[in-house]
Amino acid sequence: MAEKNEKGSREMRLLKQGRLGLVRVIFSRLGIITLLFLLQAALLATAFMWLEEAIHLYVGATAVVTAVAVLFLLNGDSDPSAKITWLVIIMALPIMGALLFAYTKTEVGHRALKARTDKLIKESKGILPLSAATLADMEKNAPDTVPLASYLYTTGDWVSYNDSNARYFSDGESKHGAMLEALEKAEKFIFLEYFIISEGEMWGRTLEILARKAKEGVEVRVLYDGTCQFTRLTADYASRLNKLGIKCRTFSPLTPFISTHYNYRDHRKIAVIDGKTAFTGGVNLADEYININSRFGKWKDAAVMIEGNAVNSFTLMFLQMWETGGKGTVGKDYFVWQEKHEGGGFIIPYGDHPLDNNKTGERVYMDILNRAREYVYIMTPYLILDATMETAIRFAAERGVDVRIILPGIPDKKGAYALAKTHYAPLLSSGVKIYEYAPGFIHSKVFLADGKEAVVGTINLDYRSFYHHFECAAYMRSTSCIEDVRRDFDTTFPLCREVTPATVKAEKLGTKILGFILKVIAPLM
Repeated sequence: MAEKNEKGSREMRLLKQGRLGLVRVIFSRLGIITLLFLLQAALLATAFMWLEEAIHLYVGATAVVTAVAVLFLLNGDSDPSAKITWLVIIMALPIMGALLFAYTKTEVGHRALKARTDKLIKESKGILPLSAATLADMEKNAPDTVPLASYLYTTGDWVSYNDSNARYFSDGESKHGAMLEALEKAEKFIFLEYFIISEGEMWGRTLEILARKAKEGVEVRVLYDGTCQFTRLTADYASRLNKLGIKCRTFSPLTPFISTHYNYRDHRKIAVIDGKTAFTGGVNLADEYININSRFGKWKDAAVMIEGNAVNSFTLMFLQMWETGGKGTVGKDYFVWQEKHEGGGFIIPYGDHPLDNNKTGERVYMDILNRAREYVYIMTPYLILDATMETAIRFAAERGVDVRIILPGIPDKKGAYALAKTHYAPLLSSGVKIYEYAPGFIHSKVFLADGKEAVVGTINLDYRSFYHHFECAAYMRSTSCIEDVRRDFDTTFPLCREVTPATVKAEKLGTKILGFILKVIAPLM
């Protein structure tokens, strides 16, 4: 039932309370590694107890298994940092580590997901037309963007637009308010795809509108990541929404030990209303994102609202992901072509998925860093870099580009916070400026370069976003909201404490040790 809250706003709740627990730890990569250590210790103890006279057989078998696993690993095509991590795991856990490596390489569970994703992408290729006039405009007014636009279209069919506009939000509260207004105006369909949905005021107000619109005949679809059913919602939550007339699917529900794709999560945040308005950014549908019950001080986030034909790219992303859990195809009925919006500049919405080895999210960031001449400003909640990305950031600073990175002052994950700090010293040595957001936790994923191009989306500067998750973002060049992005950075820098070599040296010993240890398994974090 929909009821009014203390503020007089109507909201709906289907559960007595959200669900949190140890499951997120049990199913985390760190949990798996811990379990392997315990199993290996048990196996070794058993070997000594029962095979005292034949312990050489165990040692010999361990050496053979380790050698074979290492040879396969060194001749594979994985990231060098990931290879080092696997080498350490296999050397520390000869039997269990090798078995885990073999298990992940069999790709149990995600073969079907990859095949389905590839099929949907192939079938939907060409749905969005590439405008020759737009490319000609880009050649004339933003020629340095043309290679990036070509890459995004070639690898993902992501089209460039010069007929749409963007509005930037510097916090979750303003984004949520704008999205509620857009939802109220929906007449035909509403598509929501979110990594996190959690019952509370934010989702309650959204759900009340969705249920009401569904009764009015608006087609409403909701897609959320499978981890929610363990950490935030109940396993039957999708069916509860279906009873309200809301079509709901769970992306890749977790199945213990049957699937290897715990990493392949839907980290996207997408809202599409009538094919005319779309939202993306870091803001999930949970109360902490609008600073209700935030456990990490003030929660700062960012999002962007797109209007115009560029919305079609977000519609395509949603429909492709929706059908990974179905048997249908990406229909053309939901794409809307509008008159030109006078927002100025170019917008390229794009997605990234971990099954094609393109690493689109990382490459877009690197392209911006490589082309920048004056400055690159970055907001990210996590900084767990591979060697390629760290080199790109350092090289930009060494070329004389003013590179600044804003990170959380109050972390949500101690391990990730400690790992981020392992990058501080090398980055500072190259001239990169690092800031920590003193009021609390910064969850924004924003790149800004030279006052003319920006990216706002879901892509963090970490292994999860670059290698393991489905992600999305909007690349913007010379759009009217670029100045708002710059203003956000200008007002945020004074709220931060700047990191210096002295503060790095004075860091708590426990944090240094934790980062030092976790560095070994950073690609699994």
